[in-house]
Amino acid sequence: MLLAVDAGNTNVVFALVAEDGSIAARWRIATDPRRTADEYAVWLHQLLQLEGYAREDVSGVIIGTVVPRALHNLQVLASKYFRTEALVAGQGTVPWGIRLDVDEPQNVGADRALNAIAAHARHAGDLVVIDFGTATTFDVVDYDGAYKGGIIAPGINLSLDALVAAAAKLPRIAIEAPEDPTVIGRTTASQMLSGIYWGYVAMIEGLLARVKAEIGRPVTTIATGGLATLFQQHTRVFDAIEPDLTIQGLALLHQRRQQGL
Repeated sequence: MLLAVDAGNTNVVFALVAEDGSIAARWRIATDPRRTADEYAVWLHQLLQLEGYAREDVSGVIIGTVVPRALHNLQVLASKYFRTEALVAGQGTVPWGIRLDVDEPQNVGADRALNAIAAHARHAGDLVVIDFGTATTFDVVDYDGAYKGGIIAPGINLSLDALVAAAAKLPRIAIEAPEDPTVIGRTTASQMLSGIYWGYVAMIEGLLARVKAEIGRPVTTIATGGLATLFQQHTRVFDAIEPDLTIQGLALLHQRRQQGL
């Protein structure tokens, strides 16, 4: 089986991917560049056992990361505990395999390129991928699979953190979908939730409308990331929700590398 590792700014996601591309198990841990290969190994060993797997079941490792400092320890994890050299998405012998049609292709984040690869493999035509992570990103992929650019906005948790840190009397609230569509809050907490949640819905819908107008052709919108389902019930702009898009991109890259493509 393949161990796919998506190292993001907030969490590192480990997923076991079967030969047919299905995800057999997934785990996440807070991103900490100081975490050693040994610490990862102890944690993973226990989780593998709980799911009925052993280290020997892992025959390959591929890593995608937007945190360069985390890469070394993940590579050591692969070599020391899984007895394999990890492939690193977008580096060395593992090129993206898609055209990055932007002014600074070297600065495109691994997660965004991987999302583009997986989205194009699963959907036809022009695409917009909205990834709800530490940042909320909009990525435009054209009908032939080229990455055309996008938008970066603060993630919803980041926005809430900034608000609470800057306003002494505002409490920390949980981000959740409101029970009803009322926008005018009657308590401080409900007003904060309204501003954060409905403000985000308005941003998503407004930016997506502008993106579609610029593209000028029918567009399929795909939502991914841990918070994607949070907005599903109160907006109709998503054509598909695929929480594992980045992992699927890693699995596709590994498959193509194995096939020499």
